[in-house]
Amino acid sequence: MKPRLLLALGIIFGLTLLITPWIGPESVRPADALSAIRGELSPRGMIFWQQRLPRVLLALIAGGTLAVAGAAFQALFRNPLVEPFTLGISGGSALGAFLAISIPGLWFTWGPFGSIQVTALLGAAASLFLIDRLAGRSARLSVSTLLLAGVTVSIICSGAILLLTYVATPNALVVYQRWMMGGVDIIGYRDLIALLPMWLPGLALVAGQSDRLNHLALGEEMALGHGVNVRSVQRRVFVGGGLATAAVVSLVGPIGFVGLIVPHAVRRLGATDQRTILPGAFLLGGTVLTVCDAAARTVIAPTELPVGIITAVIGGPLFIRMLVSRGRRSRPQ
Repeated sequence: MKPRLLLALGIIFGLTLLITPWIGPESVRPADALSAIRGELSPRGMIFWQQRLPRVLLALIAGGTLAVAGAAFQALFRNPLVEPFTLGISGGSALGAFLAISIPGLWFTWGPFGSIQVTALLGAAASLFLIDRLAGRSARLSVSTLLLAGVTVSIICSGAILLLTYVATPNALVVYQRWMMGGVDIIGYRDLIALLPMWLPGLALVAGQSDRLNHLALGEEMALGHGVNVRSVQRRVFVGGGLATAAVVSLVGPIGFVGLIVPHAVRRLGATDQRTILPGAFLLGGTVLTVCDAAARTVIAPTELPVGIITAVIGGPLFIRMLVSRGRRSRPQ
């Protein structure tokens, strides 16, 4: 483990939490935030406590979760190009969300849960179950089997979305398009509470396998020789990472590239042990998405950009650069 690296990333994570709630088109002073604590409901104090702080907390959680899932999947399959959305999770979430948006009878609120979040969670859970069933027919969860199953489910979901697009109202299409761009703009803490039932168990399942993922990095035969139940580790990481990702995606939409790029950045900082990579990915992923969101709400203020646009603009070129560098290293000398 690299405690110094985790300490540095933790300090940056904490500074991000302290600084970014003050960034935005509307200036908020510390006195405004303190007045809300004393019960004086000033408009700017409410902006800080009911808009800025929940938004920052959600960005930290969402970015960290996507990065942890990406790091775990890359270690599990020994493939640096695997990320949460590669396995078809976003397709099920998108279909579930569009069902709630396009069918008026599905609009409801149940405690802290809204209709879009509930149906997106159900869609992602159904996709996870179907992919696991398809891949589970083989003796082990191979990369190719999971990818093929994920692509198949994504194609089915895309076809269903096209059908709904054809019959949906223009207003439903606008709402769905905005959800697909990704965003962490929430009001209050109800949505954060709604994350917990799937997010906490999913993240705990992945974190509990960090040491076993180190054995799997040496190969399945070597892991079996060390007494690791490879099939159990594969299933727990896949289900845990899928549940945590589904919980986040159902709320913030399909925000791309965080789960792909951040684990590579942590490894480039010198981390090789999964007990360092996973928490390091959470800290760095949360920081990256929160900083991107701060930029999204200030770059063309007072208009806000969806944070998914910022991550795509930054992550796309970084991904291309990563592919080019991998190609150069693989060339024979």
